[in-house]
Amino acid sequence: MSDPFHFDLIIRNGTVVNASDETQCDIGVRNGVVTCLGKNLPVPEGCKVIDAEGGWITPGGVDSHVHIGQNQGNAQSADDWTTGTRGAIAGGTTTVVAFAVQVRGEKVMPAVEAYYDLADGKTHCDYSFHAIISDPTDEVVDKELAELVKFGVTSVKVYMTYADMALNDRQMLDILAGSRRHGLTTMVHAENHDIIEWMAERLLKQGMSEPMHHGTSRPQLVEDEATQRALALAEVIDAPMLLVHVSAKEATRAIRKAQTRGLPIYGETCPHYALLTAEKMQAPGFLGAKCVCSPPLRSDPSDKAGIWEGLANGTFTVLSSDHAPFNFFDETGKKYGLIENTTKNPAGNFRAIPNGIPGINTRSPLLWSYGVLEGRISRQRFVELNSSNAAKLYGMYPKKGTIQPGSDADFVIWRSDASRKSTIIKQENMHHGVDYTPYEDMEVKDWPRLVILRGEVVYDGESNQIMNQPGGGEFIKRRLSSLPGPRGTSRAWINDFQPHKI
Repeated sequence: MSDPFHFDLIIRNGTVVNASDETQCDIGVRNGVVTCLGKNLPVPEGCKVIDAEGGWITPGGVDSHVHIGQNQGNAQSADDWTTGTRGAIAGGTTTVVAFAVQVRGEKVMPAVEAYYDLADGKTHCDYSFHAIISDPTDEVVDKELAELVKFGVTSVKVYMTYADMALNDRQMLDILAGSRRHGLTTMVHAENHDIIEWMAERLLKQGMSEPMHHGTSRPQLVEDEATQRALALAEVIDAPMLLVHVSAKEATRAIRKAQTRGLPIYGETCPHYALLTAEKMQAPGFLGAKCVCSPPLRSDPSDKAGIWEGLANGTFTVLSSDHAPFNFFDETGKKYGLIENTTKNPAGNFRAIPNGIPGINTRSPLLWSYGVLEGRISRQRFVELNSSNAAKLYGMYPKKGTIQPGSDADFVIWRSDASRKSTIIKQENMHHGVDYTPYEDMEVKDWPRLVILRGEVVYDGESNQIMNQPGGGEFIKRRLSSLPGPRGTSRAWINDFQPHKI
């Protein structure tokens, strides 16, 4: 019988924070897995001991919405799997979930397998994929969704906007029905495509092409309408749905209302919607292009307040970065908006600016600082938003997202209240591959002191050094979500149609 106290790592003198509670205890680790939580664990010969110095120990972050090595039209991603995951661990994220994209007219599984090959052996942290469905043929819905589950990809994303990605309502129903049948979670980018296109065309005709008019073409109503429509489609099928990167209070309220009625609806938002405003897109000249993303940053302060309320009250299941990195000083990045510029406006053409902003390196510190340390959310709620809920929603719990016997030994050690020190965010200190951060010069009240992946220190916050090599990350073959799914056959449907019979 093996010795239950044969640890190769012990972390002591810290408070372990999980989603349900926090406990002052030691953590015993063997072979990259937590084997014991207890007081005064014995230290066997050869065991490494890490002193948490009275700090807080949270599960490694799970960033479940990142775009790595994923190009956008003529624009090139600034992060490959090595630089993107390097940025992740430098901010306390030990697992990321990125996107394999189906091209219209092609199958899904070859795209997933090619994306797997792109990442294999190149990552600093653990990783998995979602599949973006742009062409929900009968073969995709009836056969390939089941193949995704076997591969370990148990979530799909669909778009209600972008010309080469947008699905109509009937296609959305097909995907929701197939996902319900095979047990997948459907992620939805909810914006009204036709309104955006109609408004954008007329803005350009009026010479209103500066970066800030990206936001003009996507008013809050665009997101509100699409969110309500997506929720209606989900209710028809009784299918689990996550509304991604929610930016505004009205969409947040719609999600909350659906949840209150017992629908299996989940919400996701991002740090930039909680902390930044549309003023960022109004920077002089072309500088506003740095913060062009979809949905756009909002100008009304009540939208930020609504986001924080949703983070605190459980409307939002997860906080993800939606890391979409395009270099600013690069003609294949944001500056494509100056090249593809028939308006000849020296401030560029917002229609050609690749959408997205970087955030993989800063997500967890921003939530810890502006959420926990400013009293907006509890430490337990931080763990839910940063780690455990994403692990549950995407079938990785309890391997990821918690600190308990049997879970991977993924930890972030934050400084104690007495030893905490603030950090000014600077691009020069970032480890991602993109050439700017939208949070430049913002202050965070703490930064991870140590980040540990499967029992190995992978980031030292004191020196800001990455401690592992590319290839240290592993692919996570995911199971189905452990969060509530379809409500089953015991409820009254909207009419005689019964989704469980499809």
